[in-house]
Amino acid sequence: MLALHGKGVSNGIGIGRAYVLKRERLKVPEYVIPDPLIEDEARRFHEAVARARRELNEIRDHIPSEAPMEAASFIDTHLLILSDAMISEAPVHDIRAQRWNAEFALKTHSDRLIGVFEHMEDPYLRNKKVDVAQVVERVLRNLMTPEDTGDEPIPEDLTGRIVVANDLAPTDAVALRNKGMSAFVTNLGGPISHTAILSRSLGIPAIVATHGATRFVAQDDELIVDGKRGVLLVGPEPIVVSEYERRARKIARVQRELETLRASPSVSRDGLTMQLAANIELPEDLDAVHEALADGVGLYRTEFLFMNRSAPPDEEEQFAAYVKVVQALPGRPVTIRTLDLGADKRADIDTPITSVNPALGLRAIRLCLQELELFKIQLRAIIRASAFGRVRLMIPMLSNIDEVFRVRDLVRELQEECEREGAAFDKAMPIGGMIEVPAAAVSADLFAAHLDFLSIGTNDLIQYTLAIDRVDDSVNYLYDPLHPAVLRLIAMTIQAGQRQGIPVGMCGEMAGDSRYTRLLLGLGLREFSMHPAAILEIKKIIRESTVTELEHLTTAIMEARDHRARQALVEALNGDGDETGADEAYR
Repeated sequence: MLALHGKGVSNGIGIGRAYVLKRERLKVPEYVIPDPLIEDEARRFHEAVARARRELNEIRDHIPSEAPMEAASFIDTHLLILSDAMISEAPVHDIRAQRWNAEFALKTHSDRLIGVFEHMEDPYLRNKKVDVAQVVERVLRNLMTPEDTGDEPIPEDLTGRIVVANDLAPTDAVALRNKGMSAFVTNLGGPISHTAILSRSLGIPAIVATHGATRFVAQDDELIVDGKRGVLLVGPEPIVVSEYERRARKIARVQRELETLRASPSVSRDGLTMQLAANIELPEDLDAVHEALADGVGLYRTEFLFMNRSAPPDEEEQFAAYVKVVQALPGRPVTIRTLDLGADKRADIDTPITSVNPALGLRAIRLCLQELELFKIQLRAIIRASAFGRVRLMIPMLSNIDEVFRVRDLVRELQEECEREGAAFDKAMPIGGMIEVPAAAVSADLFAAHLDFLSIGTNDLIQYTLAIDRVDDSVNYLYDPLHPAVLRLIAMTIQAGQRQGIPVGMCGEMAGDSRYTRLLLGLGLREFSMHPAAILEIKKIIRESTVTELEHLTTAIMEARDHRARQALVEALNGDGDETGADEAYR
């Protein structure tokens, strides 16, 4: 028996035979098209794009009716990328002007678009380059023959099979699920990729970043996928299979129980009420928010209003987008994060990249305070939207208290301007800040004195604290939410809010990871914002927890001297002792 380790991204157990998906890396040809054949080449490109669109729509049409809203939204994202002028139109110009073949023209323009995403400092946004690459690959495979690509036809029936691949697009995951796939394992990928999020939404056990599963797994090998711990077992012994079958039955039973909690309050056994909000980036994400019965929106990313366009959106376009979300959630708070982009990517895609390290450069609130006209337009739109519901304004990447003073002065100035114009707004609109830079966490008491709420952005906080790029496949193994420095910064921020009497929430991925829920409750966190698909599981843990009893173990975790000790204490906190049988079996 062989055990391989990766990143578990979807809780669940998969047991079955391997189907190793063999897809060679595409080698894009480059050649000159003769003048008489240029229009034929342009037509060939258009047909490949149209075929890709039909394929995506067909996958979307066959999503099971019981699947969550997120499944369709990821396919919609790929359809939107396919409609982007850089993908669907610009290559035709170069086919005609440069006499390039369609494959080379598409790759040239897609590389430029991917380059924009590669220089984004926000890990969530930077990961969008993967979606662009996946859409482009679909079109390229339609342009090329199976002999050119080396693709083997995928069987129509994959019932009970575990797919092992180098990587999977979210659309591939849906298509393979429709063929009966029970679980999947990939060499590449990360926990915030669309494919990972989709696997959680659909309940598909999955492991990513195994760095070699396709090398060690042969066709039809018997496999066990432990999607919680990120363990892939190849050729397991019968006793191990029996243990994992028991665990799979338990997980299925728990999943059925979750559905009964949809309308239940998020209240702990000792009577403490928690707020479970959703993270969104588009008004179209509201369906998932409604389905999860979220307590509001804890993070509304506004960046996609600004991207892939030659000029930023005007005030009316932004106002309409914000009001649509606010009116859809009457009585529930909507936290709108101001623009979190860098100077290297807010303008036209042809703008050259000048920042050596954009993650540490002119981005987020730094950029907004330098480009005041851009910022004022967004602030006015948010201020006006506050007349339609419970809007909260949130400032990203704070590192200096002067940034808070300047934003407050601007908001006051623009509110007075709106008042003179007769525009309605909420004069008491809360203004909060994201704690995602270590300097801000260390100084959280100073920020708490001048803000109405704080929100911990763990994605960046962990990345900056540990000096790693979490979407860099070579170092993401170092990404550790349980690192003592990270836990201390989180605790300091929560305590600063408690002393000042203002709410402290968390909107990073850690908030939606059930492994850390009890730890965060013990640290004093009371507001969680996450992907809508995670809300029910987090709610169940809260309802089964007595918060006052968690504090002692949480203190022990904070004082633990090494990672193994902390991990063991976290497992004890979560009551994971029933899984030791499987541990011992595969050891």
